[in-house]
Amino acid sequence: MSTEPPETAEDAEEPGTSAEGAQVSEAEAELAAQRVERERIERRKAERQGPIEAGGKLSGTAADLLAAVRAVESGEKPAATVFAEAEPAPRRPAPEPVRRVPSVAPGPLVPAAGAVEDVRAVLVQGGAPEGIAVQAAGVFGDGGADVLRTDPWQLLRVPGVRPEQADGFARALLGAEAGPDDERRGRAVTVWLLEQAALAGHTALEMSALVAALGRQGVPEPEETVQNAVSEGDVLVFQDAVGEAGGAGEDEERPVRVLVGLERCALAEESLADGLARLVNSVTGQDGAGEEWERAAASAEGSAGELIRAVAGHGLVLHTGGEASLAEPAALVSAARELGLRVWAAAHGPVGRSRFAGLVGGAGVATVAGLLSGAEGPGRDADGALEVDLLVVLDAPQLDVETAALVTESLPDGARLVLAGDPGVLWSVGPGRVFADLLAARVCPQIASRRPDPGPLGELVSGIGVGELNQVAAPGKEVVIVPVRDAGEAVHRTVQLVVDSVPRAIGVPVEETQVITPGHGGAVGTRALNAALKERLNPGPGRFGGFDPGDRVAYSPAPGRALPGRVVRADGEGLHLECGGEEVVVPRERVESSVRHGWALTAHQAVGCRWPAVVVVLPGDAAQALSRPWVYTAFSRADRHLSVVHGVEQALPRAVAEVAAKPRTTRLPVLLAPQVPVAEG
Repeated sequence: MSTEPPETAEDAEEPGTSAEGAQVSEAEAELAAQRVERERIERRKAERQGPIEAGGKLSGTAADLLAAVRAVESGEKPAATVFAEAEPAPRRPAPEPVRRVPSVAPGPLVPAAGAVEDVRAVLVQGGAPEGIAVQAAGVFGDGGADVLRTDPWQLLRVPGVRPEQADGFARALLGAEAGPDDERRGRAVTVWLLEQAALAGHTALEMSALVAALGRQGVPEPEETVQNAVSEGDVLVFQDAVGEAGGAGEDEERPVRVLVGLERCALAEESLADGLARLVNSVTGQDGAGEEWERAAASAEGSAGELIRAVAGHGLVLHTGGEASLAEPAALVSAARELGLRVWAAAHGPVGRSRFAGLVGGAGVATVAGLLSGAEGPGRDADGALEVDLLVVLDAPQLDVETAALVTESLPDGARLVLAGDPGVLWSVGPGRVFADLLAARVCPQIASRRPDPGPLGELVSGIGVGELNQVAAPGKEVVIVPVRDAGEAVHRTVQLVVDSVPRAIGVPVEETQVITPGHGGAVGTRALNAALKERLNPGPGRFGGFDPGDRVAYSPAPGRALPGRVVRADGEGLHLECGGEEVVVPRERVESSVRHGWALTAHQAVGCRWPAVVVVLPGDAAQALSRPWVYTAFSRADRHLSVVHGVEQALPRAVAEVAAKPRTTRLPVLLAPQVPVAEG
């Protein structure tokens, strides 16, 4: 089976944002909010350093830095002799962010028909598929045709296009002028490589890694290419000190690492660091309600009391634990409400929202996307800040840097933020590892739940979390292993489990059983399994983009988000879905890119959801895709029963014991260090 690595954006559909029409959907509003944020970052950058003219040369400190980068990478000088260590910056409160006044979000940006046709003509001339004309026109705007004629390698900005395809397009348009040493090609490939790195979770790449990747793409002078991309303002370069400030003597140089990143990732990470520092420094605990907080903590049980005490005196608190530990944030929310505070909680998706709402009485729970877009939540004040005193964000490992920056910037001074989640699950689909970085940075209190998930499933998942795949007693058939020899048998046994065995032996109906497999493609990927399950459970002609009423689906309104749902009907408006109790209409032209069948999902699509029964499928050729976080995530989606269709033999225990999360290059700890002191304990 052709599987996709669990740390990549395996389930991010392009672009899959919203339904057209007069009513603004949650996804449209979320994307509009992100567009406003990008504009704010652009203004901030312009105010701070001013634009670099295209084709111009850097001067002053920037030029010195670029020269130093080249010297380090070429080996002429060690980094310690090139970059002089500056005095440690004094700790300071983060500046008050520029807030957005809430407004009605505009509809999706649709390129003009003339612009689409102009781009289509250029694509046809260059031998590119004309089917991407609408997408390309959306990327480049009204002048897209001129952009592509002037610089054909800009086609790499269209999602899904690879360098070899852009090279062929450039040769068709430019003829002999198109060569591997063209500066335009080098800059475009540099940006493309950083975009691919962002899809894999990195917010920046080390200079050496980027130079090596450019070499593999046939760029003749990769170091000069990076310098050129920086000069043109396509990418940003950083030098971050390595190690502790006190690790070297006064006369010794601290080593540094040189990083290159996309502007949107770099500035979002900087904005996130500023927002977190502001929260940490704006709450002192002296709010006149100390006795009330203490009484609330004393009445709570175990680590729930510890969580309440931590929140009483700190603006940022981390809470870790499995599914059972949700009772502790729920106790915090209830206690804060009794103190008269404005409290909201936000989950990754509608399923998580519903589960937590059941613990806190239903009110005051939203999804993160709905909270940011204004479709859910308390609303915003005149300064654009959320009207909350305490915000609890569940499923915190799913926050990428851009979403996390929007969350922190939306909170008013003096508000408290609790990030709660299970550190064992897969990280976010988008760039960054915010929750893991904060746990490692130790800049705020961390409360680890002592409430384990119950039963054989809880025992199994807890062991996986520490690298042990244990055999557990399952008298009630809570865990069943189904060995298979090949892909065909894996598909057959999976269908048999879902349709017959689990409903009959466990008592869980088909509608409440979820299949999870490592990837979309291959003989036992989601596509193959969904086709087999549809044939048994809801056969039909698939007259609307392959879908029929009653089909189980996964809808991706934006990259990295998957909403489980069901097809209700199809008409001229589009495909009508029911997702988490809400109706969603997907226009006909968006169906192919944003809707998949959903009887079988990948682990990334399943994050934030749980089902009474789960069937995890591990065919023999999935071994390379397995890691401890993947197995932990997949197995922990089950509430009552877990069946494992097992064909990977010893690769499964080896992955649990030895294959940790793939490392991601991020800058958040470095950005936080001068602003926030390390928390004690």
